[in-house]
Amino acid sequence: MRHTKLALAAMALAVLAGCGGGSDPAPGDQTTKVKYASQVSFGDSLSDVGTYAVGTVAALKGGKFTINGDNTAISSTLTGKNWTELVAAQIGVAAPCAAVTGLDGDASKGFSVPATAHAGCYGYAQGGARVTNPVGPNNKLTGSALGALTYPVATQIANHLKAVGGKFKGDELVLVMAGGNDALFQLGALSTAATAAGTAAGNTAYVTSLVGQLAAGATDPKTAAQAIGLAAQTAAAQPGATQTTITQAAIGAAAVQPGNSSVASPAVYGPMVTKATADATAAGQKAGTDYATAHGPELVAAMGQAGTELVALVKNQLIANGANYVVVNNLPDVATTPAGRAKDAATQALINAMVSAFNTALSSGLGSEAKVLLVDVFAVSHDQATNPGPYGLTNVSETACDLSTAKNPLGSSLTCNGGNLKSGDVSHYSFADDVHPTPFNNLLLARYVAEKMVVKGWL
Repeated sequence: MRHTKLALAAMALAVLAGCGGGSDPAPGDQTTKVKYASQVSFGDSLSDVGTYAVGTVAALKGGKFTINGDNTAISSTLTGKNWTELVAAQIGVAAPCAAVTGLDGDASKGFSVPATAHAGCYGYAQGGARVTNPVGPNNKLTGSALGALTYPVATQIANHLKAVGGKFKGDELVLVMAGGNDALFQLGALSTAATAAGTAAGNTAYVTSLVGQLAAGATDPKTAAQAIGLAAQTAAAQPGATQTTITQAAIGAAAVQPGNSSVASPAVYGPMVTKATADATAAGQKAGTDYATAHGPELVAAMGQAGTELVALVKNQLIANGANYVVVNNLPDVATTPAGRAKDAATQALINAMVSAFNTALSSGLGSEAKVLLVDVFAVSHDQATNPGPYGLTNVSETACDLSTAKNPLGSSLTCNGGNLKSGDVSHYSFADDVHPTPFNNLLLARYVAEKMVVKGWL
């Protein structure tokens, strides 16, 4: 057993050197065990090789979700390549190209470019794509000016099968990595709904607190409260109503109540407004938290369903149609991305539960499939986040790209390049933006996938 492990380790080392990680190749026969004719990839931004490299995005020297362009003059790690491009080079097939390019967004901003299919290009992954739902982050139906196409994986696979006559030849390496946008989209929707619930509760609490305080000094507090409440309600119904206009209406109504004229003084009503604001903040925070807590389990269930749907696509659309070598990456540790780290503990716990539900569905559905290599990206990404040194990572919590509007109009790695990086050496950072990896981290992923392919006997 020890000799077997040593042999596998030597093979993996040879593969990793070929991926660009070593100065000298390891000794021995490095011929791949499987001769692949082509590579086909399905998924989202982590695998997108240039779907949106058109219009303004191209003008901003962007197009992929990493640090774009060949910036090896700055550092040898800044190749501009993502993991699918590195794997293609490793197995000796043509560099992947985007199967479809285009944008469906705001024409006045240069984000309206007709979707164009490219024959012979099998990089189907698209930034914003989900597993089966066609509306992902930055799709025009979300109100985004960018107008990302976000063809879901189900559509990507259908488009490929249509392009190749309905069947895989069997000598393709098929790469699948998706689910991240299902998580991000649903988290965004939950946040929006929770904020709305909190705002509504806060507004109600503010008026209730203010009315009660303003009415307390009147000769007949109950009658005064009714009058003040009606005034506040009427003001709130006016077009352009604000908390200030509602407050002024309430104070005006309070001051004319018998025995209550002193409330018109800022010295009297000022502390009341301060307390009402504090009451509103507390009520809003509680309502928002309660909403998220109540609906969080729905997101976990939805992610489990998305995982189950991806399993079905792999089995019924890939393997059943002749694919013999399918690499499926599970979801990484999303909670330790810069975006995840910025969340509170409760949200991070929810993210972990969502990712776990998705990954569990993959392992349950694909773990015993001989034609599938399920790569545990979660495990390695979690280890990188907590123990970065051995991986050569120098920063796992901040972005390498300057995402300020002045430097990066989209605030995304999609338009990050050598000209808008943060100052200093960012060549070994984990993340380009708040969720997408740098070229160096893409190299680490390509190495990890290649190592697992060696163990599987596919490389």
